[in-house]
Amino acid sequence: MLKEIDDLCHDFEVIVVDDGSLDDTFKIAQPLSPTVHLLRNLGIGGAVQTGFKYADRHDFDFCVQIDGDGQHPPGQISKLLAAYGKDPAEIVIGSRFLTNDSFRSTWLRRFGGQIIARTLKILFPNCQISDPTSGMRLMNRRAIQFFARQYPYDFPEPISLAWALRAGMSVRDTPIKMRARQKGQGSIVGIKPLAYILRVLGYILLSRLKRRSLL
Repeated sequence: MLKEIDDLCHDFEVIVVDDGSLDDTFKIAQPLSPTVHLLRNLGIGGAVQTGFKYADRHDFDFCVQIDGDGQHPPGQISKLLAAYGKDPAEIVIGSRFLTNDSFRSTWLRRFGGQIIARTLKILFPNCQISDPTSGMRLMNRRAIQFFARQYPYDFPEPISLAWALRAGMSVRDTPIKMRARQKGQGSIVGIKPLAYILRVLGYILLSRLKRRSLL
């Protein structure tokens, strides 16, 4: 994964957030990339926010977030950059549902994603996102600063979108090709997707009711 990124992104700084893993991620990544190593497991939300804090502290103009399980091919980063260049929204989401040749996971997860997307469109009429659970996304400086200060620890992908939309940020998506998970095991299996959908919808509704952030 890092080799793929290194071959494609010579002009960009690559940050690996190792959230207390036990598989020598830190040792493998350190020679290839600046690495943020968390000794205590903070979960996906805490790990991702650590990356935003690093980007904010180092005055990044924008950053691209990808998962470490291989689902997001580094070669697709250029599509996010191209979309941002054409229409510089504050957040650009890589959508697997805008192309016919991308890996799409199980029908239940796809159904859940559609329900979440429709809920966001109802609550935030300007939102036209097709893949709200996608973890491959580009954020500009304002979004980096926003998420460095507040980021959801639970269900971070869709909830962070709700928070950004509530704060008045522009969000758009662009088609990308995703792969099946290359490493590791997902945490949402069995009947968990149903509980995931209901809890995410509840969090989104609560987010809509909260007062808009000043950032």
